[in-house]
Amino acid sequence: MDAVNRRHLLALAGVATGASVLGTGARAQGPAKNRLVIGMSLEPPVLDPTKNAAAAIREVTTPTIFEALGRIDRTGAVGPGLAESWTVSPDGKEYVFKIRPGVKFHDGEALDAGVVKFSLDRLFAPDSTNPAKSLYTDIDKVEVVDPLTVKVTLKSPNSFLLYSLSMGDAGIMHPKTAATNDKNPVGTGPFMFKERKEGDSITLVRAPTWRDPASIKLDTVVFKIVKDPSAQVSALLAGDVDAFPGFQAPELVERLKKDLRFVVVVGTTEGEVILATNNARKPFSDPRVRQAIARTIDRDELISAESGFGVPIGSHFAPHNKAYIDLVKTYPLDPGAAKKLLTEAGYPDGFSTTLKLPPVGYAQRAGEVIANQLGKIGIKVSISQLQWPQWLSEVFKERNYDLTIVAHTEANDLDRYARDGYYWGYDSPEFKAKWREVVAATDMAKRDELLKDAQRIVARDAVNGYLFQLAKIGVWKKDLVGLWENSPAPQLDLTGVHWK
Repeated sequence: MDAVNRRHLLALAGVATGASVLGTGARAQGPAKNRLVIGMSLEPPVLDPTKNAAAAIREVTTPTIFEALGRIDRTGAVGPGLAESWTVSPDGKEYVFKIRPGVKFHDGEALDAGVVKFSLDRLFAPDSTNPAKSLYTDIDKVEVVDPLTVKVTLKSPNSFLLYSLSMGDAGIMHPKTAATNDKNPVGTGPFMFKERKEGDSITLVRAPTWRDPASIKLDTVVFKIVKDPSAQVSALLAGDVDAFPGFQAPELVERLKKDLRFVVVVGTTEGEVILATNNARKPFSDPRVRQAIARTIDRDELISAESGFGVPIGSHFAPHNKAYIDLVKTYPLDPGAAKKLLTEAGYPDGFSTTLKLPPVGYAQRAGEVIANQLGKIGIKVSISQLQWPQWLSEVFKERNYDLTIVAHTEANDLDRYARDGYYWGYDSPEFKAKWREVVAATDMAKRDELLKDAQRIVARDAVNGYLFQLAKIGVWKKDLVGLWENSPAPQLDLTGVHWK
């Protein structure tokens, strides 16, 4: 029996176990109307989104604990956040932000222009360790105009600046607490940090400092860490968890759709699932090897392993974006051509490699499929299982890997291909020049055409293996209202979420 089928049977066993627990009537009273328990697959390594790239940090903290100048809504549009309005100069190089009056941090400290300047200066400072630092290096200076006005001057126009200043990476933090936000986060959002139980849960409570108390219907939010997909099902059915906005057992979706206690909502994400490839390490530094891998990827089989959830991609771009172009056929599936490319690269008999996998369902399922597919052209894949902190350290930070599988969930993340020292080890002057054109474009139609050019470069260079766009499978109790259908950013906005 293969591992996919074993896991499927375990998940079904979890359903049976959960149903038997539910049958005892222990949870018949239903959820408390002022408390919400949200299940998560991955545990945030820290609780400060400016210190680590893990999407799980943003899901817990943005904009729930930390807010930014702008706020990304459920459609992916940017609206007012801690800035109630802004103006942009005709040349696109000056942004003037008007800060909301009366905003307080959870410890009672006031938000003013000086605090905003402190936070923005940290983004692009020479010693900044912000994981998204490259998004902010076009900023030349930040000035306090008056106690509630900040002016940001750019070295050159940046058409993504407002979006970038609305991400968790640009969360506004107070100088007094910024250094300790990784363990004890203090922000301006609607919920404040209460406690963390390592490996188990993170608890937030309603913030009395929040400026719009009528928009918050919950007193307590618990983020419960449930890593195993079968355990997620059991937790739902037993009533231990109220919602999984990112459900990890797609093979059980049809089963849960028939359970009238829950709603199942399938939406889109910004998550490109890729076979991330260490371009700086032999043999993957040879583009012919990467092209051979691209010609071996059977996306239909990969999506079948996801029970049909997912959309094929041929580059690092979301299919629902209006600038998307379909590049799946850049390197059509052709094992014979793949073997020829390997021979040309000096590997007629293939080679051995290691695939390091993080502990998430889609990566586990795709890893088994990819190992089998690459084996057909002589690439012998050894799978190494990593816990999430290991993956972040070994793969993302130290770049000690050959191949891995992960979903990149930020919008507009083609910029990663222009970053020096990023974990893929890709260094293309052509792409960097193209990305500068993209960023500098103030005409959005022109920018879309440049984005298409950028997608073509990445696809042509087969930088990574492009697999599928991750679906957002949400499962929650039917009486819960307000969770997002789609995921335009790796965040959970709980304003307005309530029980019927």
